[in-house]
Amino acid sequence: MLNAHVINGIMEIIHAQNAHWWVDIHTGESIKKNPYCFSNKVALAHSELSEALEADRKDLFDDKLTHRKGAEVELADAVIRIFDLAGAYGMDLGGAIVEKMEYNAQRADHKTENRKQANGKAY
Repeated sequence: MLNAHVINGIMEIIHAQNAHWWVDIHTGESIKKNPYCFSNKVALAHSELSEALEADRKDLFDDKLTHRKGAEVELADAVIRIFDLAGAYGMDLGGAIVEKMEYNAQRADHKTENRKQANGKAY
């Protein structure tokens, strides 16, 4: 069973290790004052997902962690960026994940019998 407190604990650790990315190196001020900060950070997470797709498409190994598949490492990068972003904005990511998983488990359109029907969700 997923535990929101465990997820949020991981989020807090990741954000703490990345706190230096949330400070303007020239002014020492928080970059969160920039109204585009959130969207820019989302775009960075998206870029990691695109890199995962490309690594999977080409069946590449990572260029830094050369013993690991590139898709695996890029997914890890995306999770790190998402957890860092949520931590920076004080989000209850753990609670949202737990609630969304519970909701999705009950969705009719996620049930196999409904997915098999015409126009059912294929992926």
